[in-house]
Amino acid sequence: MLRYAPPLERVIQEFERLPGIGPKSAQRLALHLMKMDPQDVQSLGEAVLDLRREIRECRVCFNYSLGDLCPICEDPTRDTSAISVVEQPSDLMAIERSGEYRGLYHILGGVLSPLHGVGHEDLHIDELIARVEAMGSGEVILATSPTVEGDATAEYLRSMLDGLDVTITRIALGLPVGSDLDYADQVTVARALRGRRPMGE
Repeated sequence: MLRYAPPLERVIQEFERLPGIGPKSAQRLALHLMKMDPQDVQSLGEAVLDLRREIRECRVCFNYSLGDLCPICEDPTRDTSAISVVEQPSDLMAIERSGEYRGLYHILGGVLSPLHGVGHEDLHIDELIARVEAMGSGEVILATSPTVEGDATAEYLRSMLDGLDVTITRIALGLPVGSDLDYADQVTVARALRGRRPMGE
């Protein structure tokens, strides 16, 4: 049975579909919209629509971008001899906030997860291999989250990149096992980057 008028109930249900938003939070957000100026609500709606219309994936690293290349790939001051491999754009932002890293990125789009039907072909692994081959010598930092699936993905990538003329490192220190990189604070991420080590040791 509906507790609110159908349009309001629909907005509550749509908010509930978002990650981390439960029924109470969804209701609070929807009721807040009712208190906002109609122009502000319209502006919010247009911003969400523009997000889906205008944002695309960078053709090189798969970060979110307005054009073919994201701001990081376009930046001539970045260190092109280092590629940090992360799961999602939010992980890229976590590393950027640390201020410790000036190299490039490669976003996988997730982690290997046989239980959830995510395999090699579902991630941007082939594109990573091609980038590393084209890069020549340098460093590949495997910065997947320290979860079982994140560690398995990092190990799989290490085996795929083995034999190429690059140093392969894995962030380790400072990130507790089972945590997500996106939720780590700046100091923790900075320490993890400084404490990275070659894989296989």
